[in-house]
Amino acid sequence: MDAVMMLRLQRERMAEGLVVSLDDYHRAYGLTEARLRRAAPDAIVMHPGPMNRGVEITDAVADGPQSRVLAQVANGVAVRMAALEALLG
Repeated sequence: MDAVMMLRLQRERMAEGLVVSLDDYHRAYGLTEARLRRAAPDAIVMHPGPMNRGVEITDAVADGPQSRVLAQVANGVAVRMAALEALLG
């Protein structure tokens, strides 16, 4: 794969029992360096933010050279601002 898109686990819903524990979720689904090595060598990592570090994604991956998380978050803000301006303007 050329891109890995992670999504935020909504921890505020954990009381509803959606996952057994955050550790179990990370072990089963969290993006680690080992899992990222299964993607293309130049695959990019995306996450819309905010991140639950150590749950959906490790610090090493989130801050690593393949991460586009900060750019994605910044661009998302600009796109939402433009959409609101178009709708309200």
